[in-house]
Amino acid sequence: MVKSITLLDGGMGQELIRRSGQEPTPLWSARILLDNPDLVKDLHVDFIRAGAKVISLNNYTATPTRLARDASMDLFEPIHNEAKRIAQLARQEAGVEGVKIAGCLPPLVASYKPELAPSLDDCLAQYRELVAAQEDGVDLFFCETLATIRESKAAALAACETGMPTIVSFTLDDDKPTQLRSGESLIEAVEAVAPLGVHAVMANCSMPETMNACLPLLVKAFSKVGAYANGFQSVAPLDAGGTVAGLKAREDLTPAKYADYALGWVEMGAKIVGGCCEVGPGHIAAINEALNVKGYSVTSI
Repeated sequence: MVKSITLLDGGMGQELIRRSGQEPTPLWSARILLDNPDLVKDLHVDFIRAGAKVISLNNYTATPTRLARDASMDLFEPIHNEAKRIAQLARQEAGVEGVKIAGCLPPLVASYKPELAPSLDDCLAQYRELVAAQEDGVDLFFCETLATIRESKAAALAACETGMPTIVSFTLDDDKPTQLRSGESLIEAVEAVAPLGVHAVMANCSMPETMNACLPLLVKAFSKVGAYANGFQSVAPLDAGGTVAGLKAREDLTPAKYADYALGWVEMGAKIVGGCCEVGPGHIAAINEALNVKGYSVTSI
């Protein structure tokens, strides 16, 4: 019997910084979406042609809190509308059947600063605003890089209210891979979102080695799980409202090496794999090839 695996795209932000030649800003890839949307489209296309069956909107930093702090709320609708348009255009241009577009519900304030996460009620209000801005242009939602249980619950609830498939993905402490970056238990986080009707739970934007350590727990805790790691040496230099200029990529994480990690996750029971920051189209192509060699069928959500 052929086993089906969903292959996601990789990270947009770091690759777009490289391709654009621009200095990073607090808006990260969303700034490039506004300045050079064709670069974003081309990267989406590259991921699809590499084998990705799900691409995510390029709107990660366009939360109400971040825009109010780093730019202007006047950019909220333009960024989300352009992200939807470009993703749909890329899917059409790539000409590959069965590709889905995922909405993105990221951390509201900062990726790796759980202590800054708003209250549960504030989180829910902002995530509902984000869902409303995206739902007419997507097929499913990713609640991703979430470092607290309250953000995870609020994002999952707002997305599940649409009736679309909703995936919740946690970013973990690389030194303590059974915990979210908040210090909260990964298993308790899964238990908090499971009753909301989520399609899958995952871990992302932590080291590949962290995925190796957490996946056995996820597999026992939920029926459908997955992982997509980052390629950073460390996330410590990134401050809230800062830029990615101080983050460095690992030099050992070649496409072949990353594909070995991803295949290992599949063998542990992951049904969804892909890449996060510093994981480009070459890495996704290597995963696709490795899955095909092993006889897996690469499908969408």
